[in-house]
Amino acid sequence: MRSYGNIGGKKIKKANVQVFGFFLIFSAILWVLVQLSKEYNRTVEIPLTYINTPMDKTLQDAPKTLRFNLDAKGFLLIWKYEFFKPVLTIDLKNTKDNGAQLVYNIRDHRSSIENQLNIDFEDTNFLKDDIVIDFQPRKEKRVLVIPKTKLNYDVGFSAVNRVQLSPDSITVSGAKNIIDTLSSVSTNLISLSNISKDISGTIAIDTTNLGMLNFYRNTVNYTQKVAKFTEGNVEIPVEVINVPRGTNLTIFPKKVMIYYQVNLKNYEFVKADQFKVVCDFDEIQDGVDYMLAQISEQPRFVNNVRLNERKIQFIIKR
Repeated sequence: MRSYGNIGGKKIKKANVQVFGFFLIFSAILWVLVQLSKEYNRTVEIPLTYINTPMDKTLQDAPKTLRFNLDAKGFLLIWKYEFFKPVLTIDLKNTKDNGAQLVYNIRDHRSSIENQLNIDFEDTNFLKDDIVIDFQPRKEKRVLVIPKTKLNYDVGFSAVNRVQLSPDSITVSGAKNIIDTLSSVSTNLISLSNISKDISGTIAIDTTNLGMLNFYRNTVNYTQKVAKFTEGNVEIPVEVINVPRGTNLTIFPKKVMIYYQVNLKNYEFVKADQFKVVCDFDEIQDGVDYMLAQISEQPRFVNNVRLNERKIQFIIKR
């Protein structure tokens, strides 16, 4: 016959170990819950953040945290100040300026702090009475705003003028070493396609990498007049300048064609004598038998002006 005594004893021992383990874990959990339900006095440290920095000041070494002693149950201390640590926002509009520092008195702003941190001042002992923020005066400067554009016009249309900004300059403030090197800022990209009428809108200033500065305004308005344009052309004689005295110079071609775009309303006002094409004898390079023509004069109301031929061949006769 087989013996089952040992097998039964092993099962009983295993069951006893499991029961013992269960009660051990249960006791440990119960002990932890009891400890967490007790009242403790602990020093708590929370991060600080600042808003509404005065436009004429740059913060220097602003405190990053605030410490205080708090009477609270262990569960609250762990849950609220370890896992979900609150952040206290300091509104610098509510500080006092003592000439070299901004001072935020904690007791004067009891209500705001209690609401943000969900604490009771009677159970809290702040290690400092004030939050003191060092600052440096900011320097102000008026800088030019430059439009950044990517504009594509519908067939037969073009801009009458450049993009106009209003205002065309803004006031910024910041540390002197930064302000002194700043002469202009640009807008965000104004990107439009198939333009066939006047454009206008509002565009933000591009503050990328300029977070250390304060901008007294963050947007500007832009406008541009757009009109129907047509293309025209005129034939203009080529003039050579800076030719040494006594030099007998022959060029070919003697005339070039200029192509241009003009507002349809101004087409009849374009005349050939309003253009001038020149070549500079002083710019001739050794071993080269041509000069480069360029347009030196043109009416202010035409655009996209170009030559049909820039290379002007020349012969110097002895």
